[in-house]
Amino acid sequence: EFVHLGLKNWCVEPRGTVSISSVCFLSALSLDFTETFPAGEKSSRLSAALFGEDCEISHDQLYELLKYAALGKRHNATQPSWCRISHQSHLAGVVVIVLHEMSQLHFYKFYLQFKHLRKVFRHRFILTPSTNFFASLYGEGANLKPQNTAQGLTSAGSECIQKNSDLQCDPIIRKYGIKPQGLTSYILTLEEQRKNDYPIKGSPGCKGYIYTECDQQRTDSSPLFGLDCEMCLTAKGNEVTRVSLVDAQGQCLLNELVKPESRVMNYLTRFSGVTKKMLLPVKTRLSDIQTRLKEMLPHDAVLVGHSLNADLQALEMIHPSVIDTSLLFARNEGRRFKLKFLAKAVLGKEIQCEEKLGHDPEEDARAALELAQFFIEQGPAKVAELNLEMLLTTEKLAKDSQNKAALQPQGCRVQKQFNEPTHLSKPCFLDCLQVTGQKPVLLGRQGLDSSGLRQSNLSTSNKQILQRALEDVPLSTFSIIQFSLGPEYTASHLPALCEQVRSKLADMLTIYAGPFEEGFCLHSVKKEFGRCGPIQTLTVVTEPYKPYVCIQYEVLEAAQLAVESLNGAEVAGSCIKVQRPVTAAMLDCDDLIKELELDVENEGVIYVAGLKKSLTEMDLQEEFSQLKDLEILFLPKDLRNGKHRNCCFLKFQESESAADAIEVINGWTVKGSKLRSRNALASGHLWRWIWQMKHSNGKQGGHILYEKMEQLSDSEQDLRKKAKKLDHHIKKLYRSLRNNTLCVVLFPGVNSWLQHQIGWASCISDSGAQTASH
Repeated sequence: EFVHLGLKNWCVEPRGTVSISSVCFLSALSLDFTETFPAGEKSSRLSAALFGEDCEISHDQLYELLKYAALGKRHNATQPSWCRISHQSHLAGVVVIVLHEMSQLHFYKFYLQFKHLRKVFRHRFILTPSTNFFASLYGEGANLKPQNTAQGLTSAGSECIQKNSDLQCDPIIRKYGIKPQGLTSYILTLEEQRKNDYPIKGSPGCKGYIYTECDQQRTDSSPLFGLDCEMCLTAKGNEVTRVSLVDAQGQCLLNELVKPESRVMNYLTRFSGVTKKMLLPVKTRLSDIQTRLKEMLPHDAVLVGHSLNADLQALEMIHPSVIDTSLLFARNEGRRFKLKFLAKAVLGKEIQCEEKLGHDPEEDARAALELAQFFIEQGPAKVAELNLEMLLTTEKLAKDSQNKAALQPQGCRVQKQFNEPTHLSKPCFLDCLQVTGQKPVLLGRQGLDSSGLRQSNLSTSNKQILQRALEDVPLSTFSIIQFSLGPEYTASHLPALCEQVRSKLADMLTIYAGPFEEGFCLHSVKKEFGRCGPIQTLTVVTEPYKPYVCIQYEVLEAAQLAVESLNGAEVAGSCIKVQRPVTAAMLDCDDLIKELELDVENEGVIYVAGLKKSLTEMDLQEEFSQLKDLEILFLPKDLRNGKHRNCCFLKFQESESAADAIEVINGWTVKGSKLRSRNALASGHLWRWIWQMKHSNGKQGGHILYEKMEQLSDSEQDLRKKAKKLDHHIKKLYRSLRNNTLCVVLFPGVNSWLQHQIGWASCISDSGAQTASH
């Protein structure tokens, strides 16, 4: 899924720099631009300096943005965690444009056709895959049901769902089934531990970690132990300052303060409850705690905790069997309940009370343990019947207004007692808008159910939807407009379309160099072309009279740099020609490269190659610190092994500074390595998507794919025209918006209810489904 976030006459400002180690590749640049406003009129401001790996946002984060933009502080909505809106009260409205069943695959297949979208919208973000896109977008309660495309995007009063069918949709039931199981069924697998950043034996990042040696076979009668730690911030990072361990009966076996090895920068007393005075007499060190835990735990012990990975990482210990209550009480979209909420909703216990100084690790460890015991004893069905999502939504709505009654939508009954199970319809984001007096506009063809809304005049074509939108959207404070390529293009063309894009990307990353003399030095060729960027494969082509070399790079910039700098150069004793493959699909390659270079996402960003792998981030920061207006340095890493490549990216505050830097860097020598530089072409979401497209599996058989590609070629002109029309519709709608309007364009990807009909289209929804925000 892919999001474009548009700012109609907004000011966009950076929100500080981003840690180099926390990012993966260039994306979603935070660019400054200023519009002229009438005297005395305040403009809203959006700060979103997402960069590199941080180009990805979750549905929760998108929900945060929309909720705060639509409701603001007046209704107790909080600022988004990943960006900041200033002067929210001056917003004229929020418009969400959904391009139904379209993904990043479509955006880059028809990149040249989406001229307005990529020139006006300044940022693009990956949106994490969703099993129910609209439910996540609208909040906890929307329920997407595929309907006849002739129907409009309606919002009829939602009916109560029967208990059994409701349970079947619960993420806990989907994960564990209905029947109760023993505790071994809830222990995280090795793959789940790896996915959730648990320290694992033999992992390169866990060198020096202490292994508990609890290797005995686990059974359903194995002992459970609750574990929780509190940390402080030191020069080293997060270090343990307090550890608590409780047994299955809730008795505290260990509750110790720990003296950090490094100098304490912040005691984080608000969370840890630990003060400088408390730690002064402490002599216990981490090694002491490691020894004691190792001695206390039986060989078949199962550790229980809430986000226990952070505790084990801080303890620098590895334990093979864990139950993580933040994952046990499963939610949709990878979200997690907080321990404080679960303790109250499930156990009826108040923990982490505000009147207490910080968290009590013994209290938290016991709460996590009791939650796991409740889950094991009662079974998934009983837990699902608690309807935790509804409880959380009710709690949030209660906090969103001083008058609870005003936040209960008509026809949507909310339970009276916090722990009373309920199976009633759930409030959603659109409900919140209604009870604050806002009337959302919903236009489109895809059916949508959400409580309390009704749209009577249905639209059946993109043109009709646009006409209605031009009339209704400027008068509304919140609008959702849905366009589509059409039902005939949503599923049947995806495999062929994906293969076309995959093939074209491979050709753009490939160059041919030669001719070389017989017996030429291949090592010299690899070394010279490697200075342009990371090489994926290098092959000698012997079919011609003289040998050539086929090189496939990992990044677009490297291939383009090789074409620009080595064509006509002398390499390995031969004057060579460097060119890309010549195919029908590559005839517009130069136009595409030029447009990518001029893309607003790449303004002020340059690519630097030729770095020695021995160079560290600190080395590069020191080397490039003299460059004017340098804002962020990013060192990309291999997605497979985590090692950095021989290239980096530099983002400057001004495009002129970036151009000057290219001239300076070309010719620089760093530790004996000559650097090469050019303008950036591929931002982070595109780079990651290219990598996933190249490494995804599941291609269909040749015969089926051939037929689909033939079918696509017959209608490709029509597809291009439709994509261009969609871009024109977005342009007309965008120009009709009032100043200070937030506009979000979503490429939601392929809906989960279609995936089984598409075969290997799941690779599209995982790798190509993304969101672009301008």
